[in-house]
Amino acid sequence: MAEDVKEEGQEEQEPKKGKKSFVKWIVIAFLVIGLGTGGFAGWKFYTGLSSGEAKQDEKKVAQKPGVWSLGSLVVNLMDNNGERYLKTTIQLEISSQEGLAEVEELRPKVTDSILVLLSSKSYKEIAGFEGKQSLRDEIAVRTNRYMTKGQVRRIYFTEFLIQ
Repeated sequence: MAEDVKEEGQEEQEPKKGKKSFVKWIVIAFLVIGLGTGGFAGWKFYTGLSSGEAKQDEKKVAQKPGVWSLGSLVVNLMDNNGERYLKTTIQLEISSQEGLAEVEELRPKVTDSILVLLSSKSYKEIAGFEGKQSLRDEIAVRTNRYMTKGQVRRIYFTEFLIQ
């Protein structure tokens, strides 16, 4: 009889192990399915973002800024009866390719406006960092008055000689 009790206890433990094993496999299956679904959703989200970035890159290429050279300009400054002169080479960074074509068409107007501006300055007004920054701002404002398809973003002085 004692043997019958042990056998019944062993039989009861074996089905419990089988149930635990079965529940464990169900939990693992749900975890695998959940991780797979999450991974797929993350991949779709990432590829959606990268295609959106590609569209933005295409827009940037379409509005790629360009640099337009105004060339060298020589003007007399307003100091000492025009004894001082300024020789400068100016580059304009334009916001779009259409703006580059437009500013090329406007070359005489832009050049005249900048020549008048430069010749109205004295040495004290353009000497130093603040003077050059102020001059850059004034050139950008004057040039942007004429432009409709783009704008001047930055002004670069590639040569700036006062004598």
